[in-house]
Amino acid sequence: MAGVLPCSSSTLSLLTPLIFHSQDQCRPLHSHSLNTQRNGFFVCAAKKKVSFTDQILDYIEGGPKLRKWYGAPELLPKDGSIAEDEDELSEGDEIRDAVLVTDGDSEMGQMVILSLIVKRARVKALVKDKRAALEAFGTYVESLTGDSRDKPFLRRALRGVSTVICPNEGFLSTVGSLKGVNHVILLSQLSVYKGTGGIQALMKSKAIKLAEEDESILMSSGIPYTIIRAGSLQNSPGGTQGFSFEKGTAAKGTLSKEDAAFICVEAVDAVPKERFIFEVVNGDDKVSDWKECLNRLMEKS
Repeated sequence: MAGVLPCSSSTLSLLTPLIFHSQDQCRPLHSHSLNTQRNGFFVCAAKKKVSFTDQILDYIEGGPKLRKWYGAPELLPKDGSIAEDEDELSEGDEIRDAVLVTDGDSEMGQMVILSLIVKRARVKALVKDKRAALEAFGTYVESLTGDSRDKPFLRRALRGVSTVICPNEGFLSTVGSLKGVNHVILLSQLSVYKGTGGIQALMKSKAIKLAEEDESILMSSGIPYTIIRAGSLQNSPGGTQGFSFEKGTAAKGTLSKEDAAFICVEAVDAVPKERFIFEVVNGDDKVSDWKECLNRLMEKS
């Protein structure tokens, strides 16, 4: 059974746990996960490998238990209701340092959120079930529920947001203005959809149209944007393979979902002047410095 020990005096200190399992040999945490300091942390791996996503979920979902043990107040009111967030700053005074994740209930959305939490980013997320999101992520994420086509709600959702990450298609084709946003990142499967043939192509026709609309709207938005055209997303462990960024590979190649989420988060700091589009699949090239890698790809694009 896995255990989590916080490394500071506070039991809820942000994401610097020591995670261990019953086995003799230890290994450092993977580079996609927590950053090791000089006095590093180690993972003792069990025979059954625990994925990066599961490790972070184990830590976050331990929050309610820790709060009970130490007598801290519950995050939810006793009546189960959730108060709406208050707008505290005027638009002119607000600090834009948050990352908004659309479709935060989805598998890809949750993986992106977890990667952002590891990076200690300020995270906002659009979700369908705010209570479930609050129970899952606690105070690490500001969850919002509403209709993104509703202008007042969208304005509130974008309050303080610098970057928007769209882990799935469909958001951009339904919203209006993203005023104030400095960078939009879209994880696109358009290359995969277009690479299918026969009956598969017919089944994907709606998805193709939606992906094309999202990309077209983003390209004409006037906001600096990054489109990550990923290979077919797979439920395989992240951080175990290399990558390939060659043009044309996304149509036939595959990419771990965990790797895709990690790349979306790394792209937050690689803000283009206007546009940045690249393809990525799992391959043979190892990436040790993602900032340098993305800057190099940006120059080529």
